[in-house]
Amino acid sequence: MTTDFSLSVNLVDIPGRTIYPATLRVAEGRIAAIEAVAGATGPDAALPYALPGFVDAHVHVESSLLVPSEFARLALPHGTVATVSDPHEIGNVLGVAGVQYMLDNAAQVPFKFCFGAPSCVPATPFETAGAELTAADIESLFQNPKIGYLAEMMNWPGVLNRDPVVMEKIALAGRYGRPVDGHAPGLRGEEAARYASAGISTDHECFTADEARDKLAADMKILIREGSAARNFDALIELLPRYYDRLMFCSDDKHPDTLLLGHINQLVARAVALGYSVFEVLQVACLNPVAHYRLPVGQLRLGDAADFIVVDNLTDFTVRQTYLDGALVAENGGCLLPAAPVAVVNNFQAQPVVPGSLVALAPANAGAMHPAFPLPVIECFDGQLITARRSLFLSVVNNYFTADPAQDILKLVVLNRYAPAAPPAVAFIKGFGLQAGALASSVGHDSHNITAVGVDDASLARAINLVVAAKGGLAAAGPDGAALVLPLPVAGLMSDRPGPEVAAAYSQLDDFAKAQLGSGLQAPFMTLSFMALLVIPSLKLSDKGLFDGEKFEFV
Repeated sequence: MTTDFSLSVNLVDIPGRTIYPATLRVAEGRIAAIEAVAGATGPDAALPYALPGFVDAHVHVESSLLVPSEFARLALPHGTVATVSDPHEIGNVLGVAGVQYMLDNAAQVPFKFCFGAPSCVPATPFETAGAELTAADIESLFQNPKIGYLAEMMNWPGVLNRDPVVMEKIALAGRYGRPVDGHAPGLRGEEAARYASAGISTDHECFTADEARDKLAADMKILIREGSAARNFDALIELLPRYYDRLMFCSDDKHPDTLLLGHINQLVARAVALGYSVFEVLQVACLNPVAHYRLPVGQLRLGDAADFIVVDNLTDFTVRQTYLDGALVAENGGCLLPAAPVAVVNNFQAQPVVPGSLVALAPANAGAMHPAFPLPVIECFDGQLITARRSLFLSVVNNYFTADPAQDILKLVVLNRYAPAAPPAVAFIKGFGLQAGALASSVGHDSHNITAVGVDDASLARAINLVVAAKGGLAAAGPDGAALVLPLPVAGLMSDRPGPEVAAAYSQLDDFAKAQLGSGLQAPFMTLSFMALLVIPSLKLSDKGLFDGEKFEFV
């Protein structure tokens, strides 16, 4: 690819807070010269704008259902040139080998991935994962310069209690000069300060501005998250004028259909539309992640790597061109990189289930005593990872608790995918809105067992068995025999197909879940994938049982 050229642009100097017409000269993949147009007093309306590329400061690439090379091919047309990527999803399935898989696949494209060493695999001892990453494994990963940080420390009780194993991992990051990412949903005041004082530098889990302010006061940096499931932009963007030098944007988890439409560029446009300073917004989107994680990403300065984007304007930030190391890699909405080969690796032992294995036995004579019986029920919320604990009356039929779609109470199942004959865990959930059928997924944060939600046991078994037959995937089963499945052969998390094809298949599943089965959630499969994530309160379900995320114990 040609890396020696010149462009006439309006150059956006973010630190200098100026925009001026200039000739940008690139040689051998670096910024060789920036020649301002003499006598110009402001931007030239006839020229596009050049600025540093966008950085997603915290994302699990696996949640896009794409391998890194395909993620890059969808992100580059939106002006994203780099990500700070936590590979703990595949780490939970395959351990160190899974992290190495991500590095190897990513190396096939010039996109600037910064992968972390997963700190919490498994996330808790209260679930079954496919692997464990010890402190020794983390130290081994830190030998690789491509591993740039210690990924999110989700065991916040361990940090607060100064658990020796947890503190050893944090100490290793300090010894190797790597920043430590945080994960502490809801921590406030003294607890937030104690968490940060252990060496935690960031948090992306804030869902209120007051929570974020507590963590900023504790000297943490805050990542404003807007993904396919958790959407905290509206709650946190008010922090920008005062704290723009300590904020970053991230998606955390982004499904392929939404990644196809946009990425960090959308958050930049939204923030500018709200009236925030374009320079401060771009510092959050382009510069802060590079500085914090010491990314090898150019910032449109003399001598830097020529990593930059060209946009039509500074309003909607429509990206004309994306450059990496001086090479044009995306133009006018299309990626110019060819597809890379995708190897298939997996760890999947689950076997088909029968409807009778999914029943929820009520206490003896419960139905005779009362036709409904109170139980702790998970309540999920659209656009949030947190849940609530509700005590609701469930119907009892033939001594079994049953779902009640009319009251939006559905059955939730988690099945261990790493054992051939593990009994499923069963609970009940409110908020999905399904009126028929079931959904199932082998993407189930963070251990990635099979998680399913449905209105009846027969539909649940059908959806689960579609995932089992594919050895990983997303599935929807309707009451009339209709069914769809998106196979995810790479660790049961990612497809081996091109990104646009996966996005189209996912959109079809998403539409089926909404139009045919009745879910009113924006992203029902993404929400489902977090119902087994024990480290985010309040009530979740693992393959071992119902779990209280606030008390950090089984119900």
